[in-house]
Amino acid sequence: MLTKEQISEAFMLLQDRICAALENEDGKSKFKEDIWKREEGGGGRTRIIQDGNVIEKGGVLYSAVHGKVPDFLLNNLLDNKPKTPNSELQTPNFYATGVSIVIHPGNPMVPIIHMNVRYFEMSNGVWWFGGGIDLTPHYVVEEDAQFFHSALKQSCDKHNPNYYKEYKKWADDYFFIKHRNETRGVGGIFFDKLTQTDSVTKEQLFDFVLEVGNTFAPTYTKLMNKNKSKTFDENNKQWQMLRRGRYVEFNLIYDLGTKFGLESNGRVESILMSLPKTAGWEYNYSPKTNSPEAKTLSYLKKGISWQ
Repeated sequence: MLTKEQISEAFMLLQDRICAALENEDGKSKFKEDIWKREEGGGGRTRIIQDGNVIEKGGVLYSAVHGKVPDFLLNNLLDNKPKTPNSELQTPNFYATGVSIVIHPGNPMVPIIHMNVRYFEMSNGVWWFGGGIDLTPHYVVEEDAQFFHSALKQSCDKHNPNYYKEYKKWADDYFFIKHRNETRGVGGIFFDKLTQTDSVTKEQLFDFVLEVGNTFAPTYTKLMNKNKSKTFDENNKQWQMLRRGRYVEFNLIYDLGTKFGLESNGRVESILMSLPKTAGWEYNYSPKTNSPEAKTLSYLKKGISWQ
């Protein structure tokens, strides 16, 4: 039976591979590692890269934390039928491990990217996997969006022909900035609370999660390489700051990982590593008609097929 220790070890190795690939493609900056411990149990390795040839600020975070399930989560989590006596229902223990990544490039022609893969279990026998990967271009390029989604579909199809369609829709719904009525970017895939059924085992689900994790580096480094030398001007940088502002809004208002980390007394610096080094907001901004910025906004909606 697959154990939480085996899952954590695999996630640590995934972090190593991704960091090495990003450093190689950036060609200048190196990750700095910050090893931390959580007072209630567990800890992690936060790795930050800044001021590189391509990456202005990026983080690749591994964590494995444990302790009593936070009160704010208890009611929702116990919707699953527990396998333990009633005496443990009030304060079950949890174990959560995963890898989270956000990369903010300096060149506005290179897209922002996010990925997360995670595993969660409780002492009452409930467990699941979750994760996702999505692309947030400052300027949407159809060719790049198609390449990105094709890579995700290929990874999904290796495990289940229904995964991509289902998890793409889930991503469209999840990575949506409700108060702006726009998606965060061109989407990707998102899934949560995947657990064993009659048709899929725990080991098979973990193989799929690792497949998603291993899709990150070759896909994003190719987009870095393709776009890193493109020219840009001050108007492009201003637009980049505004799009980063949207990114901040989503992460602080809607992102479940951010909420879980803060509410469970996680390490603030690691939780907020997803935020860009700089961002901007401009009152009542509206791009010029038929401009590249207006074209990008036209793509920020649910349901676009990139296949």
